[in-house]
Amino acid sequence: MSHISVIIPSYNSEKTIKKTIESVLNQTFSDLELIVINDGSKDSTLEIISNFKDSRIKVFSFENSGGNISRNRGLKYAVGKFVSFLDADDIWTADKLASQLQALQKNLGAKVAYSWTDYIDENGEILLSGTHITVNGNVYEKLLVSNFLENGSNPLIYREALIELGGFDESLNAAQDWDMWLRLASKFDFVCVPSVQILYRMSSNSVSSNLVRQEKSCLQVLKRAYKERPSLRDAPSLSTLKNSWNLSLANLYKYLTCKALQKPFNRQRGLAAARFMCKYFLNDPSRLQNINLTLKLLLKIIIILTLPTLFYSITNWRKARSQQPETLFNRWVAEKRPKNKNGYPGAFTISS
Repeated sequence: MSHISVIIPSYNSEKTIKKTIESVLNQTFSDLELIVINDGSKDSTLEIISNFKDSRIKVFSFENSGGNISRNRGLKYAVGKFVSFLDADDIWTADKLASQLQALQKNLGAKVAYSWTDYIDENGEILLSGTHITVNGNVYEKLLVSNFLENGSNPLIYREALIELGGFDESLNAAQDWDMWLRLASKFDFVCVPSVQILYRMSSNSVSSNLVRQEKSCLQVLKRAYKERPSLRDAPSLSTLKNSWNLSLANLYKYLTCKALQKPFNRQRGLAAARFMCKYFLNDPSRLQNINLTLKLLLKIIIILTLPTLFYSITNWRKARSQQPETLFNRWVAEKRPKNKNGYPGAFTISS
């Protein structure tokens, strides 16, 4: 019986699945099983997986059903005491599982260990750093305001805790990870490993790129979480509840605005960004202090709506000078933060 079960849902992942699997097999902690749920792939995903000759790999194929159903299917096959999920285009550093397992063993009251995330492009190059937040113990209030775990490839979790909660909500079309982390946080303590160990790949084909679906699902998750919140541990006052709700919405719409301002640049995404930015501004309790960020977002929206060709020329010019096009976005939009101990520059908060 393996100590850790790693579950990878995979759908048409031929471009990334090899490096994702390698990042699991190369973990310094080797007492694991790797469960790949092939979610109806039509490309060469299965052929690539079959090239790995490692007895720890188990592959199960189903008709396409979506990521949350695939995660739950993998959970049913898992036999490890601990479980970690990994999207088929993300990568772990070699010490990810060992560090998180050690954190749980040192903090017996915690049932979830998480690490920090940085973001990579389709070529595996670093784009920007994540939130790099350290919160231990009861993290529910912080998690309501922002999904600081940032993605579904992050935590190591006691399998019994996942089973107790019934796995992922299969009715959600997006934000399933945030919903799962919130439900875990309502019952169990978390512990942080303050190190970048998850490399999250940003692409236009990811689930989070569907902004309308992302908005709807995130609002559904938030409404349910706040509805259940008064019965959790110490219930806050009504004024505190309202302020927290506004802050949650502000962070959500700030994130959606930034997502809409990523490539491809077009009028539709520009209009979506304008709508999200208005909701961010209206809900932000610190709107006056954050006016510079709002103006930078507005400037980029105006450029995309009026001069998309010029904006493409600017980004292509910067790329020609051996800089990632997203650097332009970071410099115009990102809030200034000092370098963290990993050496990566601080950047604007991104969530899954």
